[in-house]
Amino acid sequence: MMRVQPQENTVTTLVAEAAMAPSMHNAQPWRFHFVTAERLLRIRADTDRAMPRSDPGDRALHIGCGAALFNLRVSAVHAFLEPHTALLPDPRDPSLLAVVRLTDPADPAGTPSDWELRRLHPAITRRRTSRQPFSDKDVPENDRASLREAAAQEDAVLLFPDRWHVETLIDLVRDAECRDLVDPEVGEDMTRWTRLGSEADSAPDGVPEYAFGPRRRDGKAPVRDFAGRRPVPNRGSAVFERTPLLALLSTRGDGPADWLRAGQALERVLLEATLAGLSTSLTSHPLEHRELRLLARDPISGVGHVQMVLRLGYGPDVPATPRRPVHEVLTID
Repeated sequence: MMRVQPQENTVTTLVAEAAMAPSMHNAQPWRFHFVTAERLLRIRADTDRAMPRSDPGDRALHIGCGAALFNLRVSAVHAFLEPHTALLPDPRDPSLLAVVRLTDPADPAGTPSDWELRRLHPAITRRRTSRQPFSDKDVPENDRASLREAAAQEDAVLLFPDRWHVETLIDLVRDAECRDLVDPEVGEDMTRWTRLGSEADSAPDGVPEYAFGPRRRDGKAPVRDFAGRRPVPNRGSAVFERTPLLALLSTRGDGPADWLRAGQALERVLLEATLAGLSTSLTSHPLEHRELRLLARDPISGVGHVQMVLRLGYGPDVPATPRRPVHEVLTID
């Protein structure tokens, strides 16, 4: 069979969909480089978008890039390409997080694993991070089982903790919030990546004020208030869920490769949740403090290292947050 090079517009589409992934404060800390002759797409960390105060080890940066990598895999299979992925391929170049070789599939119809990835493709553009109140309607066990299986397929574990540990997680969030208030340097990252006023309508990255959600008047949902003490005109308050459904995403190890796997598992779970009609948000706040992160693991059934806390439920539709133009994140040789 003759090898056909992926066209430039195909690669552009792959990267545009990869970049729909979530990242801490929507910093979008990735860059892509496509080597046409080798059909090789390199994913690099954009260290200019790192967060030294709240993510000093770049764990969250790796998770965000891992989520983008998963979207890329889904998009490639949807385009009838076969993505062969290697994580951290060059120990001498730690900012090179992954390489993906795009080949023609041996079977154009694809394998069962290809079908599973292709099924997730519509969710890439539909997925949102919602900081709105969710209803207290319970998520059925079959949907929870599908989310657990999604994480397992990416070598991670998704655990729905018991109510008593949910209360512990909520307390950890409050503890993290209090620590941030007494340490003004910690707020530098959030200030850098939040967009207020006219900037909210024009900035290609960060969290715009329309995505802050209302202030919490009551309820226990762990939702970070990106406004902090800054006034946001016409922003109301609302009652959030009293018994939020939280899930812990964990990996066995806790190094850069594990963080990239966690990002892929996270995005697979989020896309699966989107197809199930669920709203989602991410709560990394207590994980940004080492001593609190150790307490986030469920001491009874938890395993490994907690990489993300997810909040799931049924909520209203919310607008997408902005994305950088593809030409800013992709180079083609």
